[in-house]
Amino acid sequence: LIFCTTSGVDMPGADYQLTKLLGLRPSVKRFMMYQQGCFAGGTVLRLAKDLAENNKGARVLVVCSEITAVTFRGPNDTHLDSLVGQALFGDGAAAVIVGSDPDLTIERPLFEMISAAQTILPDSEGAIDGHLREVGLTFHLLKDVPGLIAKNIEKALTLAFSPLGITDWNS
Repeated sequence: LIFCTTSGVDMPGADYQLTKLLGLRPSVKRFMMYQQGCFAGGTVLRLAKDLAENNKGARVLVVCSEITAVTFRGPNDTHLDSLVGQALFGDGAAAVIVGSDPDLTIERPLFEMISAAQTILPDSEGAIDGHLREVGLTFHLLKDVPGLIAKNIEKALTLAFSPLGITDWNS
């Protein structure tokens, strides 16, 4: 079980609570990832793929959950960018089971994960950041985030697809 969230830090974590709710055996292997923001999605998929491929017969439940409504604060003249972050990021959750070598007599795989990767965009430090402080979780976004993404998306996709032999990813 891999669980990721930016919405809080609790001990025991949400992975423990989910283990109990689903009635999983107490010895189930768990990993809890906190405070990684958007980076967590690709990371947990990559980790689940690696675990499934390196542990024959393993099935990895991946859960991502965010409750960003708890971060809402009214407008502040000195940090209007916080309001933008609060407007962009909403509450939601998703789950997927990742495996390798499916038993087609009992499993019906819907997708095949070929690769999962992340990259750091050049000159992006501080473009999007979040901080857990006494007032709660705060988000700050620079106005040039869309431009940073637009400037780097083609290179990032080329780097992601080239090792897989995919050169015509935009048709």
